[in-house]
Parts: sequence; C-alpha cells; structure tokens
Amino acid sequence: MAYQNFEDLDVWKKARELKIDMSKLVKNFPIEERFRLSDQLIRSSRSVCTQIAEGHGRNTWPDKLRFCVIARGSLSETLNHLIDALDERIIDEEQLKNYRNKITEVEKLLNGYINYLEKRKLEG
Repeated sequence: MAYQNFEDLDVWKKARELKIDMSKLVKNFPIEERFRLSDQLIRSSRSVCTQIAEGHGRNTWPDKLRFCVIARGSLSETLNHLIDALDERIIDEEQLKNYRNKITEVEKLLNGYINYLEKRKLEG
C-alpha cells in the first residue's frame, strides 16, 4: 500500500461525515443539554477522527492498531449518547436508525482497517 495521508483513508472520511452530522444535530438540542449530552456527542464523535489520525501518525503497527481500537470505542460511545438522546425524547426512532446506519458504516470500515493493521503487525 502506498503511503497515504490520514485524510485519504475512507474510514477517516466517513468518520468526519459522522462528526459533522453530530455537530449539526446538537444545535437543535435543548439548552439544558448544552453542557451535558451535546458536549458528550461532540467529544465522542470528534474522538473517532482524532484517534484514527493520531494512530496513522505513529511509527509502529501496534501503536497504529491501539489508536484505532480506541476510535472504535469512541464510535460505540457516540451511539450510546444517541440512545440517550432517544431516551430523553430529543431525537426519534427514525433519527436514531439513520445515525445507527452511519455508525455501522464507519464501524465496518474501521474494523477493516483494524484487520489490515493486525496483519501488518503480525508481518513484523
């Protein structure tokens, strides 16, 4: 695989789209959620992109892999916050379904990238 900038990675691009979606979504949240759920959603969705980028910049395959696993955790956290938004009746079932589909798409790409990194790690 030729060298790529992290911005060239499909997984980072899709994670970025999700991050932008979360930023738009929280603008409609009630003011009392501004420093609670809104902040949590912004932080966790940004973390997915950040961890992928940081891992990409590391020198060893185990380091790259570790940051992508952390990114996957942040992705799960984002979904959990969206479920919280549903429970608080801030979003509806249809919105959650749409965001869940986007998260699943990022997760599939991220799992593929993790598998690639694991193989590279084993190769040495």
